[in-house]
Amino acid sequence: MSLADTASTMKSRPVTALGEQSGTRIRDLRLDFFRGLAMFIILFAHTPGNKFTLWIPARWGFSDATEIFVFCSGMASAIAFGGAFARSGWLLGTARVLFRVWQVYWAHVGLFFATLALCVFLTDLDIIGRNYWGQLNLWMIFVESDKWDNPGMLLSFMTLRWVPNYFDILPMYMIVLLMMPIVMALARIDLRLVAAFVIGVWLMGQTALLAGFGLGHLHLEFPAEPWTDRTWFFNPFGWQLIFFTGFAFMRGWLPKPPVTPTLMVFAVLLVVANIPLSSIGVREFGFEWARDWRAAYQPLIDKSDFGILRYVHFLSLAYVVWVLAGDKGKTCWRPVTARWHAAGRGCWR
Repeated sequence: MSLADTASTMKSRPVTALGEQSGTRIRDLRLDFFRGLAMFIILFAHTPGNKFTLWIPARWGFSDATEIFVFCSGMASAIAFGGAFARSGWLLGTARVLFRVWQVYWAHVGLFFATLALCVFLTDLDIIGRNYWGQLNLWMIFVESDKWDNPGMLLSFMTLRWVPNYFDILPMYMIVLLMMPIVMALARIDLRLVAAFVIGVWLMGQTALLAGFGLGHLHLEFPAEPWTDRTWFFNPFGWQLIFFTGFAFMRGWLPKPPVTPTLMVFAVLLVVANIPLSSIGVREFGFEWARDWRAAYQPLIDKSDFGILRYVHFLSLAYVVWVLAGDKGKTCWRPVTARWHAAGRGCWR
């Protein structure tokens, strides 16, 4: 039995695929809940001067709200696009994915320029003397330098050759979506090919691993700006692993894990074992050996390339929360979580 079989019976508006009517989709409230929760955590984490950011989940283990968001987005994409491939065929399914990529691209462009305009407006108000566009490292739009070409800056942005800081989550999502037709084509042949593709791409996205074998030149990544060696903070070739894990669960390619005391204890132990090695372990408990361990094994917990221990920690934590949430998320109390559901429903539409 797959996780797709446990979806909530709450119905959403019928969705069309390239103009054709489709059956009513089933919305899983757990996706809305946890994506909404992740959005609130990310908001707190990026709010300056917010003491709550010292206690967000990322401080307690290797994974954080980003894993929640990307994993749930993979599950939601299986609902939104997986059925289109099954009903309409590979070509029309691919067309729908490409249309969504087009939508996300313009959302990325619009979000950037709206943020830029707001930063310029707030800076010009000079209420507290803060340069907001400078804080977002957008100097290259306003300040001339021999390091960058100001007249070509907007063209670099529109072609994703310049991806400003904090604006690489949607480009990452676009690249991962573009892998979906390949995954769906391989799934028609053999699911083992899907696993080989996803794992293989993830391996090619691991900087330290490839460098250790003398294959660093084969590392898959995208440059974030032409004048430095900075790359996208979220490497899509690494992060697609967690996305397609969620996708596979919702499509039924991966079976629902069994609920057993042994597995639950093992998952809890993995989560708890992360705490001494976490930011909390270093900051609150003063474990200097943990600081040294994190420095020595940084590639295993690297966020940009999505290190393997982040994956293990997230899956362990996800299993614990999934078991506690109960069948069909019945223990997620609706009166308390209604706003989180609403926030989650707005993600990736």
